[in-house]
Amino acid sequence: MSPVSHTRGLVEVAVASVLWGTGGLAVQLVREVEPMSPVTISAWRMALAAAVLLVALVLLRRGGELVDLARRQPGRLLAVGVGTAAYQGFYFVSVTQVGVAVSTVVSLGLAPVLLTVAEAVRHRRAPATGRLVVLAAALVGLLLVSVAGHASSTGPDPVAGVLLAVASGTTYALTTVAGGSISRTSSPLALTTGMTLVGAAVLLPCLALVDGPRTTGDPVALAWLAYLGVLTMALAYVLLYSGLRVVAPSTAVTASLVEPVTAAVVAAVVLQEALGPAAVVGILLVLGAVAGLGRPSAAAGPVLPDAAAR
Repeated sequence: MSPVSHTRGLVEVAVASVLWGTGGLAVQLVREVEPMSPVTISAWRMALAAAVLLVALVLLRRGGELVDLARRQPGRLLAVGVGTAAYQGFYFVSVTQVGVAVSTVVSLGLAPVLLTVAEAVRHRRAPATGRLVVLAAALVGLLLVSVAGHASSTGPDPVAGVLLAVASGTTYALTTVAGGSISRTSSPLALTTGMTLVGAAVLLPCLALVDGPRTTGDPVALAWLAYLGVLTMALAYVLLYSGLRVVAPSTAVTASLVEPVTAAVVAAVVLQEALGPAAVVGILLVLGAVAGLGRPSAAAGPVLPDAAAR
C-alpha cells in the first residue's frame, strides 16, 4: 500500500466524519418544525439513503454488484446493517439516560481503544509509541470538546446510560471491522446500499414503538431529512468504506473523532454557541492527532497490499 493510498483513505474517513458532524444540527432543525423522535429521524435517514443508493446502482448499471455481495457474504452484510442501526440506537437512548457529554466520550472513545488493543493482541506486539501518542491526544481532545460543549448534568439513569454507550462503542468497533473486511472485496457503493437496506428494515418497524409524529409534510423538515439521508448517510458511508479499503479499522475510528469536533464548530458558527478555551484546545488536539495518523509510525498498519487497486 502506497503512502498516497493511505492518505487518500484517511481523508475519505475524515470527510465522512465531517458530514456526520453536521448531522446533529440537521436533526435539531428537523425537530424545530416537526417534533420527531431521534429514532424516527434515524429510520427515515436510513431509508432515504437506501432509496438514493438503489437508484444510483440502477442508473450506473451496477445492481449486479449488490446481488453478488448478498450471495457471497450474506451474514457479514446483515451484521454490518444491523450493527450500524444498533450502535446509533444505543447512542441515542444513552443520551437520554446519561447526557450527551458522557455518551459521546464513552461511545466514540471506546472504539479506537478496543481496536488498538485487538490489533496489538492479533499481531502479538505492542502499538508503536507514535500510535499511542496520537490515540492519547485524540481521546483527551474528545474529552475536552465533549465536556466543554455540553452541560455536565446527567440523565435519569447514569448507569444504564453508560452501559448503553459502552454497547454503542463496542458495536461501532465491531461493525467497522466487519465493514472494512467486506469493503476490500466489494465496491463501497454496493456495500453501503446493502447496509442501508438492512438498517432500514431494522429501524422502520421501530416507528411503531416511539412517540411523536412518524411522517411529515413540512418542506423544511423534508429538506433536512433528505440532507441527512443523502449526505450524512449515503455519501458519508460510501466514503467510510472506500477509506477502509486502505486504512486499518482502528485508524479509521480514531480519524472519525473529527465528528464531534465538526459538531462543535458548526454549533459555534451557525448557532452562535461559544467555544471556550478547553474546547479550542480539544479541537486542536483531535485535528493534530488525525493529521498524525498520516505518519506510518502513528497509523495502525496497512491492510491488504492490493486493496487500493480493487
